[in-house]
Amino acid sequence: MTNFIPIFPLGIVVYPGEQLNLHIFEPRYRQLVNECAASNKPFGIPSVIDDQVKDTGTLVKVLEISKVYDDGKMDIKTEGIEVFNILEVIKQLPDKLYSGAIVNYPANSLYGNRPLMQTIITTIRELHKLLSITKDFKKTDEALWSYDVAHHAGLSLEEEYELLMLMHELQRQEYLKRHLKKVIPVIAEMESLKKRIKLNGHFKDLKGFDV
Repeated sequence: MTNFIPIFPLGIVVYPGEQLNLHIFEPRYRQLVNECAASNKPFGIPSVIDDQVKDTGTLVKVLEISKVYDDGKMDIKTEGIEVFNILEVIKQLPDKLYSGAIVNYPANSLYGNRPLMQTIITTIRELHKLLSITKDFKKTDEALWSYDVAHHAGLSLEEEYELLMLMHELQRQEYLKRHLKKVIPVIAEMESLKKRIKLNGHFKDLKGFDV
């Protein structure tokens, strides 16, 4: 399917199913949000990386306009719907401050390998333990897939975008598995280094080595 959507480029990656809170302050995007909320229509968030609007993004719907400030700024709650690819950007629209795009929606497999997904979840929790942080996925492990945990796996913005472009859940799972396999030893070594540094200057009870 191909259609036209208003777009709100942002320096983030949004995934389908993700709930995202936004503070809207620019007049063009206040107009966009007000019109989309009034007509119950979605808008697109293409990712901006290195000052470039990328061709892939996520369609989102406005769940709620939580607060409107005296100067017209607003806080809104949104939810990601599906991934789109931009075919053409239309920068100037009649009577609109914002831009739009003609997009299509690639076929996207959302279900992959459950045992592999559980391994990924366990490894992410191991990563969080090493970093001394706690995250609530807000779903049972059995309901989690790659989109639900990708923001918690320590990916860079570029890596999050690469994952967004993968249109099969098995590909996304393999991407996360490879990333975690690479990053966990690095973080573990950093933690070991921190512990060794903390010991410097302290009295040590060490057993001698027989030669």
